[in-house]
Amino acid sequence: MNSKIEQFTRYHIPGYPLVLFNIWDAGSARAVAEAGAKAIATGSYGVAEAQGYKDGEAFTLDLALTNLERIIRVTELPVTLDMESGYGAAAEEVGRSVAAAHAAGAAGINLEDRMPGKDELTPVAEQARRITAAAASGLFVNARCDVFRGKAADSHGPELTEQVLERARAYADAGASGLFVPFTTNRRCIAAICEGSPLPVNIIWTPVSAGGFSSRDELAELGVARISHGHRPWAAAMDWLTVAAKTVLAGNAPPYDG
Repeated sequence: MNSKIEQFTRYHIPGYPLVLFNIWDAGSARAVAEAGAKAIATGSYGVAEAQGYKDGEAFTLDLALTNLERIIRVTELPVTLDMESGYGAAAEEVGRSVAAAHAAGAAGINLEDRMPGKDELTPVAEQARRITAAAASGLFVNARCDVFRGKAADSHGPELTEQVLERARAYADAGASGLFVPFTTNRRCIAAICEGSPLPVNIIWTPVSAGGFSSRDELAELGVARISHGHRPWAAAMDWLTVAAKTVLAGNAPPYDG
């Protein structure tokens, strides 16, 4: 196994989560690396929007790989690439796409269990085949599970948790390295998933203002092995840029002149 893949894999420790402050290009990757990150992770939404595209594989595989290569040129850290649904209608196509990411220097990928533009989850057996094809590359495959997507918060309980764990077991058997469970902040669900999952669990950071978390330690206590920040770093940077531009265009001193 490639040394960066091994290094990245070792960082996934339940109760001592790897924090990934997601980036979108080489410049943001360099900034996060210099801040002390252990690894670099793209987020598909921010990557696409930064280049004038919409999320959902509208940002083509060739463009994603070119962006990845530019990121890898500016850091020695392991880099994991958000590949959305894997850029392939069939498992064999997913395998080729992920192999191309490996060849470009990625240490890991994210792989969703929904096809672009679809609300329904890919059937478990079909998704397992897609994961197996991706895992054949040798990369760390972070298998995303969208069971909670679109479900009201008051429905986040044992039934949905068991649906997640059923997929976790199937995804582990298929060769996944990690389980990514977005769209819930329910502590009991997260703790139960972490306890029952055969794979290290990745939770996306949600701020307290949105019912989320107060610190990394809170998620560590639940058994989480990885925390992602998704599109929020890109969105915050764009918010700052908009406010700064309005300030300057109104004739005032820019906010970086303090």
